[in-house]
Amino acid sequence: MLRNVLLAICTILLFAHCQESEQEVLIETAMGNMTIKLFNSTPQHRDNFIKLAEEGFYDGLLFHRVMSGFMIQGGDPDSRDAPPQQMLGQGGPGYTLPAEIGAYHFKGALSSARLPDQMNPEKESSGSQFFIVQGYQVAEEELDQWSSRKGLSYSAEDKERYMTEGGYPFLDGDYTVFGQVVEGMDVIDKIAGVATGQADRPVEDVEMKISVL
Repeated sequence: MLRNVLLAICTILLFAHCQESEQEVLIETAMGNMTIKLFNSTPQHRDNFIKLAEEGFYDGLLFHRVMSGFMIQGGDPDSRDAPPQQMLGQGGPGYTLPAEIGAYHFKGALSSARLPDQMNPEKESSGSQFFIVQGYQVAEEELDQWSSRKGLSYSAEDKERYMTEGGYPFLDGDYTVFGQVVEGMDVIDKIAGVATGQADRPVEDVEMKISVL
């Protein structure tokens, strides 16, 4: 009897630990690899990203929009084998995700792309397109002005992180951040520094492959 009780307790604790641990994914590119931790606080985005990655949805897609000092964006299925002059950024899996807004856009944040508020007042996320924040070191005065304007409350730790590591706080409260780069932060800078052409598309294609760790 006691053995069964102890076994049950161990099972519950193991399950709880699994629930608390955060899944990681690997984004491979010719410019280096990035390991990203997915947040359990955004379960719909987390599960969708894992599902698409396991299906090979992202393999061979491009980082089709790159803006130095801001972010690198990918996940458009139309970018696979896209010719050089093709305009990209409108493709997706045929569905959107409800917003799970909360986490901030520090450098390395994995956030969902979406249509603008005028067309998308509920701030629903693209089903597949995402961006990874590069950003810049934000002055405390900017953070204070922005938090006052949008009603956000940044802790001392949040401010320190934005001022030292950098990020793009002007998207906070409007886009769903569902992960964070934990290894390969330098790869963001490498991709963000490539030459770009029309619609901020890299002149030389930057392909990705995403796998679940």
